[in-house]
Amino acid sequence: MVSRGQWLSVLICVVLLLKAEGVPVGITFVENAVAKGAVCLDGSAPAYHFHKGSGAGINNWIVHFEGGGWCNNVTSCLSRRDTRLGSSKKMDTQLSFSGFFSNSKKFNQDFYDWNRIKVRYCDGSSFTGDVEAVDPRTNLHFRGARVFAAVVEDLLAKGMKNAQNAIISGCSAGGLAAILNCDRFKALLPRTTKVKCLADAGYFINVKDVSGAQRIEEFYSQVVQTHGSAKNLPSSCTSRLKPGLCFFPQNVVSQISTPIFFVNAAYDSWQIKNILAPGAADPHGQWRECKLDIKNCSPNQLSVMQVFRTDFLRAFGAVGNSPSKGHFIDGCYAHCQTGTQETWLRNDSPVLGNTTIARAVGDWFYDRRAFHQIDCAYPCNPTCHNRIFDQNALPDV
Repeated sequence: MVSRGQWLSVLICVVLLLKAEGVPVGITFVENAVAKGAVCLDGSAPAYHFHKGSGAGINNWIVHFEGGGWCNNVTSCLSRRDTRLGSSKKMDTQLSFSGFFSNSKKFNQDFYDWNRIKVRYCDGSSFTGDVEAVDPRTNLHFRGARVFAAVVEDLLAKGMKNAQNAIISGCSAGGLAAILNCDRFKALLPRTTKVKCLADAGYFINVKDVSGAQRIEEFYSQVVQTHGSAKNLPSSCTSRLKPGLCFFPQNVVSQISTPIFFVNAAYDSWQIKNILAPGAADPHGQWRECKLDIKNCSPNQLSVMQVFRTDFLRAFGAVGNSPSKGHFIDGCYAHCQTGTQETWLRNDSPVLGNTTIARAVGDWFYDRRAFHQIDCAYPCNPTCHNRIFDQNALPDV
């Protein structure tokens, strides 16, 4: 027979597990943005999820931009328009907040009591697009930059105008948005606010795929053209390079003046799957099993991935080692590591220099110490949580 004490222990474990897994947070629609033309691909209102801060964190803000790939032409944008990545009408009304967004001091020591916002992604341009015209045949709205401005304006009115500390962050395409909009975000906040930026898995690099094609460069050029993004990309880059090249962080980071921290896997699973070895470059599916689980990769495929890591680190060299620009580059097969508890802060989370991502980001934000750590090559880090994908899973965007 199970004793009362044993049941109590089980109950406490369940409660802690649930707290670690995250708290559900409801959706907020920015209805007044519609009149400004700040809308999703289908013309619906932008949206975010807001978990309010408390106590000492009441005037501290995290504004996080969701990821979800990009659309590069009318056809691909139409395929997104009636999904959660193109319409707020299709979004889940609740999201789970864990990791960097947890409200538990145990699982998020430095930011648990901050105001934490997840901005939903529904424009397909990393919040950079702005085309006035709307083709009535498609009803596609390319207005990502307006969505960015409208959301920040709405949050300022809800108390962010009094912010003491603020972080703009993002994962994947949202991580790229945090890089491209880093200085813009700081300019929209009061001068007295301490503002920093955090890009998780947003450092996409310009490399050829396994067939030798420069596919991602062409793709980004089409994204920028379709969405009219050029005017919203850093002018320090567009003044010297083609606008499409200014979607690559390696061409803009040296000019970012606001402090910024990069969390990235050197073997970023999205980039391996979609930039290095996309289906179009692998017609016979020789990379399929390798992309699902790095343990399935052949010696030759691992060699190609080691070259990708070398290319990534070369491109990442543009960041430099300024104390204001921190980085945690692990040697894992992963993508987006701040928003899940297992990779942000847990007993078995990835570490570099005996430091978790949570501690590295907290130390950097609060100026306790600079953090510049690049991991050794795979498979040297036993703390990695390498992604394993389901064979029937949709592409990881």
